[in-house]
Amino acid sequence: MILPAHALHWLPPCPDLDRRLAALKADHGRADGLAEAMALANTRLDFLQTRRLDGIVQKLPEEVWSGRPRLRVTLLGTGTMEHLPPGIRVAALRRGLRVDCAVSGYGQWRQDILDPGSPLAAAKPDVLLLAVDPAELLPELPLSASAEDAAQAVEAVAEEVVGLWRRARERTGAAIIHQAMPLNEPATFGHLERLVPASRGALAAALDAKLVEAAARERVLLLDLRTALAEIGAREVGDLRLWHHAKQAISPAATPWYGEQVGRILAALRGLSKKVLVLDLDNTLWGGVIGDDGLAGIVLGQGSATGEAFVAFQRHVHRLSRRGVVLAVSSKNNLDTAEAVFRDHPEMVLRREDIAAFEANWEDKPSALRRIARDLELGIDSLVFFDDNPAERELVRRTLPEVAVPEVPDAPELYVQTLADAGYFEAVAFTVDDAKRTDQYRANAERKQMAAGSTDMDGFLRDLGMVLEVRRFTPVDLPRITQLINKTNQFNLTTRRYTEPEVQELAADAQVLAYAARLRDRFGDNGIIAIIIGRRIDAGGRPALDLDTWLMSCRVLGRTVEQAMLRVVAEDARVHGIGLLLGTYLPSPKNGMVREHYPRLGFAPDGDEGEATRWRLDLEAADLPTAPHVALDLHLTPQQRPEA
Repeated sequence: MILPAHALHWLPPCPDLDRRLAALKADHGRADGLAEAMALANTRLDFLQTRRLDGIVQKLPEEVWSGRPRLRVTLLGTGTMEHLPPGIRVAALRRGLRVDCAVSGYGQWRQDILDPGSPLAAAKPDVLLLAVDPAELLPELPLSASAEDAAQAVEAVAEEVVGLWRRARERTGAAIIHQAMPLNEPATFGHLERLVPASRGALAAALDAKLVEAAARERVLLLDLRTALAEIGAREVGDLRLWHHAKQAISPAATPWYGEQVGRILAALRGLSKKVLVLDLDNTLWGGVIGDDGLAGIVLGQGSATGEAFVAFQRHVHRLSRRGVVLAVSSKNNLDTAEAVFRDHPEMVLRREDIAAFEANWEDKPSALRRIARDLELGIDSLVFFDDNPAERELVRRTLPEVAVPEVPDAPELYVQTLADAGYFEAVAFTVDDAKRTDQYRANAERKQMAAGSTDMDGFLRDLGMVLEVRRFTPVDLPRITQLINKTNQFNLTTRRYTEPEVQELAADAQVLAYAARLRDRFGDNGIIAIIIGRRIDAGGRPALDLDTWLMSCRVLGRTVEQAMLRVVAEDARVHGIGLLLGTYLPSPKNGMVREHYPRLGFAPDGDEGEATRWRLDLEAADLPTAPHVALDLHLTPQQRPEA
């Protein structure tokens, strides 16, 4: 069996793959080796090509990975899984993430979780992928068992699985991904199967529903292969012959596809999901060319299959926007002509206010994409570029390899499926702030317009009416806090990454002071924009707060928020009998903008540790900077509130 051609259809083929793989293998120490490997990972590879690339990448020198995000992943489960890591590693590489994979012993998943002497804890995984065959979990009941008996048996199994999740998290602190797969057994009753409470199909469906409900409650992630398999076809991914002979639930030929499903979740855990969808207009959001065909001549809406397909694509894009994906436009068009379609065409689903950055001009697309990233204050690697023109796609791939560029099919009826299958916007949490993302970027654009019209910065900051609300970490904010910790790269002093269970442990640690700040102003709520985590230590006989993490959203740069945050932390530290703040700047490929953060705030040098620079601020003698136009709304009780 070979992987079907449509499995990774959004990736472009690589006609000279063999030559490029051979060149990379022959000189695996080359300076651009990782960049070339990532470029090859972003092409359509089959099982053998994936293994070849993975084998070469594993031999790349360690220094090429410097500054790259990394995850340790352990696979636990019931079947044979040794063939899965290459696909997972290559899929992660596709997103700029390094993954180290360990595979538990065959069928040892319960023992590894429960036995304190198992190698699981020693492996120190960041992520546990639990791939358990649902057939092994199902209770054995007589087919005549009542619905009540079946429900009780399923509840008992679900409680056992939840207990194992909790035990695994306690032992490792890892994020847990539970693999949900359909039962790989033929129905005993045919179409009556799920109406017989004690049948295998009915029990599997009931257990699946229980585990989904429990995963939401326990903050366990799902690798939901049920939905994915429905798209690609279960028989394309698994083979009963392979299961019986080798206990391989996933066929070797399907490991690139499986690795892609896992890789997108791992990337999302490290904040590497894409953030912005940049759309072309003509023949992408509607059929035809607006400049030639006019408003009445473009194909959009009811009356034709193609017009309805463009509407369906816009609906899908609009739903992405509502869950937090930022929308932008890059079109070779006159601005007024392009914007008129959003304003005046009755069948348009997307409106101008849904678009956070709008580039309609006659310049090249790479230049437009650079401006979009700059205006949104995001990295160029945050963008996905969706354009029907293959020449434009190829130009962007060559000029801006950090930008994700899916292969767009000729038929607009397939646009939705292509964008959905590519999984660029995979999420591991959904927060209120995510739902407000487009509004926040639009409000930020209004702030920039106001700043451009202000005669002085002091007046601009005063007129903003900023209120900084600072809280301890709360359970309701943990998903958003974890999201920020893992995706903030530029204003991030150490770029340390934590899973949600680890953040929860930090919040509960009596030696840790943790702060989450939300900024409101006259234009709206910016959401949580700053995270500071400090650990109380002894520094030469003096109580000190060592600032493990300090990160902020680039959207609030230049508004004296960092000065206000320092004042809050300093005063709260004093309340706790701490007289010294210690800070670390650990350089990364993207955080050069905060190199002088601590000295700008009055910290003094405190030596170096390798690449890291250390800084200290004596609170007994410090003259703290002020932020006169930032009002404080503090929720640090029962601790004393610092003065604004």
